[in-house]
Amino acid sequence: MHDPNTPDRDDTTFDISKDALSDLGNGTLAYVRKMQPAELESLFPGMPPLEGNASLWALLNADGTPILLAENREAAIANAFEQELEMVSLH
Repeated sequence: MHDPNTPDRDDTTFDISKDALSDLGNGTLAYVRKMQPAELESLFPGMPPLEGNASLWALLNADGTPILLAENREAAIANAFEQELEMVSLH
């Protein structure tokens, strides 16, 4: 007997492009990442070189676009809160 609560076909798959997937959450989701000086040049072109091994924290949009650079994690998260961005965790 057919269960009316069970779909006849698998409706859980979607045909979505990689570009469309990368746009999900843009402008609403962000994440914080600890960055080493060598990594910063690619995200922040024209940034003056940093001396030593100081780490900075970058607040990044869901697609990886940089939003800001902070001296500590708390400052980056506070800025996300001020901009009403939802923080996500990366593993």
